[in-house]
Amino acid sequence: MEDTTGYDVYLGLDVGKTAHHGCALLTDGTKVHDKPLPQDEAQLTALFDQLKTHGRVLLIVDQPNTIGALPVAVARATDCGVAYLPGLAMRKAADLYPGQSKTDPRDAFIIANTARTMPHTLRAVDRNDEVLSALKMLSGLDDDIARDCTRTINRLRSVLVQIYPSLERVLPGDVIQRPFVLELLIHYGGPTKLKKSGKNRVLTWARNHAKKNPDRLIEDIFKALDAQTLTVPGTAAAEVAIPMLATNITALKA
Repeated sequence: MEDTTGYDVYLGLDVGKTAHHGCALLTDGTKVHDKPLPQDEAQLTALFDQLKTHGRVLLIVDQPNTIGALPVAVARATDCGVAYLPGLAMRKAADLYPGQSKTDPRDAFIIANTARTMPHTLRAVDRNDEVLSALKMLSGLDDDIARDCTRTINRLRSVLVQIYPSLERVLPGDVIQRPFVLELLIHYGGPTKLKKSGKNRVLTWARNHAKKNPDRLIEDIFKALDAQTLTVPGTAAAEVAIPMLATNITALKA
């Protein structure tokens, strides 16, 4: 629980990507501000300074990181308190108010009034720790990259299944994303060029680029290639996409 004693103004901020909506209440519930607020340092600073004429200000946000990070930083820079109203507490509080419509002014008011009347629902916002902020940012980025990588690998499998199912089957699990296999697909582009180059030439190339003995894998690849004699419609386009997808996977994994 965040200690909210000693504050004179409760500023509820329903944060948005380009603009927020702020609702400020005094301790007796008097509304002293209820307007949209751009995601702008100067205008945020001006609002906090204006509200400080009524006494100590507590900013309450529903998203303290991501799009709510700038208001939190500006509040701290102007010596205002900061608290966080968790989503579950926000939803429970919203049920106490009439109406079902979800609007920015309504949400901002609920945030401010909940902080004023039910301070036990608030949580502290992490202090302005550069290392912690960096870890949160990088963790989110890492999650995004992992999802992008998985999606691209699945797309590569889908393309191979469409034109050459037997080739996709010899690249199960993590095999398809091994650096050597990706490099092979980037270099040769797909089954047609692999066949055209021939097993001996591909094996020589593989031995010069693989860290481990590639003979077994190349043998399996060419057995898979020999298992299909027909060219499926769309193969030419697929072999343009295959090296592009393999290149993207390599970059995402790096």
